[in-house]
Amino acid sequence: MNDKIKHNGTVVSIDRSKVCVRILQTSACSACKVASHCNAAESKEKIIEVSTAASADYVIGDTVVVSTSPSAVSRAMTIAFVFPFLVMVAAVLIALWITSDEILSALIGLGVLVPYYLIIYFLGERVTRGVSFEIEKTNE
Repeated sequence: MNDKIKHNGTVVSIDRSKVCVRILQTSACSACKVASHCNAAESKEKIIEVSTAASADYVIGDTVVVSTSPSAVSRAMTIAFVFPFLVMVAAVLIALWITSDEILSALIGLGVLVPYYLIIYFLGERVTRGVSFEIEKTNE
């Protein structure tokens, strides 16, 4: 059973161990369960960096298929949306319990998201380790 999430794309740049692929939004995005939360569904064009040992096999302009597993998408969704939501709700409840000020609690709840996303940004490679893409050439 092939349950991978796939996008057709074009190679735009090649590095030693990375291939950058431009993917375009397709009508398949509208059928995807996570389309409303996915950056690919929000933009017409997205550049995906695919780590591969076979980067020498690709040429700029090649038509390729970039794929990932649903579990990788779930992991990315959890990191990007579920954890920060839980952190924000916890911060609001704790601040509300301590201060009894709803506006201040709401601001604190929003404020804790800044360090959360900064940590995600600076930990980059470690956080995205389980979220990987695969690349293969098409027959076009």
